[in-house]
Amino acid sequence: MLSYRRSSAGQSYFGNRYFRTALIATCVLLAAGCSHKGKIKQPTKLVEIKNPAVLPVEVWSDSVGKGSGKDYTGLRIAVGVDAIYTAEIGGSVYAIDPKTGKRIWRTKTKSPIVGGPSVAGNLVLVGTADAQVIALKRSTGEQVWRAQASSEVQDAPAAAGNMVVVKASDGREYGLDADTGERRWAFDRTVPGLTLRGLSAPLIIGNRVYIGFDSGKLVALNLTDGDVVWEQVISVPTGRTELARFTDIDADLLPAQNGLFVVTYGGDLALLDPDTGESRWRRSIKSYTGMVLGGDKLFVTDADGLVWALDAETGAAAWKQEGLKYRYLSPPAYYKGYVVVGDMKGYLHWLSPSDGSLVGRTRLGSGPIIAPPAVSDDLLYVMTASGKLAAFDIKPPK
Repeated sequence: MLSYRRSSAGQSYFGNRYFRTALIATCVLLAAGCSHKGKIKQPTKLVEIKNPAVLPVEVWSDSVGKGSGKDYTGLRIAVGVDAIYTAEIGGSVYAIDPKTGKRIWRTKTKSPIVGGPSVAGNLVLVGTADAQVIALKRSTGEQVWRAQASSEVQDAPAAAGNMVVVKASDGREYGLDADTGERRWAFDRTVPGLTLRGLSAPLIIGNRVYIGFDSGKLVALNLTDGDVVWEQVISVPTGRTELARFTDIDADLLPAQNGLFVVTYGGDLALLDPDTGESRWRRSIKSYTGMVLGGDKLFVTDADGLVWALDAETGAAAWKQEGLKYRYLSPPAYYKGYVVVGDMKGYLHWLSPSDGSLVGRTRLGSGPIIAPPAVSDDLLYVMTASGKLAAFDIKPPK
């Protein structure tokens, strides 16, 4: 929930119990870190890449409304087989031709959207600040149903088969009928009074759904009835300050052939057995952004803006890139053999997967890049918090 809540109208405000740590949590969001006196650490200045190995090329760009504005939301880009989908906090959902950037449809939901979209079957799903889940028809944008949750739905809904799983900000989860939106089951876990604004979406694998909580726990539920299969503590509170005791699972869970990757703001990154929840390996990395797999490596952006490459099988560090420290990095993407991250000033950085060196850079306006870049077979899609959406390709330098 970060350091603020929302009213039912979607307007952000500070609750009384959050005033003491408002500055600290704001510093966390800026990924600039704070000193013990509350001063924001300055982002590392960018160094010119004199001999870039790749030249990013903007294929098309467009504006998608307000984006997330000044709020830290779970808005993202969803890639479908026939379109890409996104949304903005003003309430509009967009379907866009992935090759040309032309709009296929736009739907005004009249609700403040803060989570999603996600695509499953013939549905496009979004979550709202006024505690609703909205399902739209993928082909036309026509509304199929709306369902009410207990609090704002800031994570992208997950869906598989005839089930939609929704995570509300108060720790409640719901299994909804994909055809009607009717509630099939509910699950509840208490969340701490002060947390980061957790944006870890539910993950469905087979007949199970995996959910990360602000308490640092990961739970596996039966998809059909919501019964608990296993529950595992990933991080426990440590440290003397409230900030030091955050254990949130904020980054999306990452499935792989050798297990399930999870990372916390408490400083634990682990590869788990999805059947039992037991750790196959662990290492100390603090992240609220995310991870991506590329080849035999796991790439992670941490809370200080470092980019790590780990051996996916063992967790051993291959390299870390410190040249983007405190630049509030986005989750990483893996595109055409390179690692790509966005930053707080709208820059996109290309890194070599072999040694982490910076090999290319471009800029998509001045708005921060918060949403994870999305990848198709041919293009990389990036969206800024101010609502600029673009598709990129790369070419070798002359």
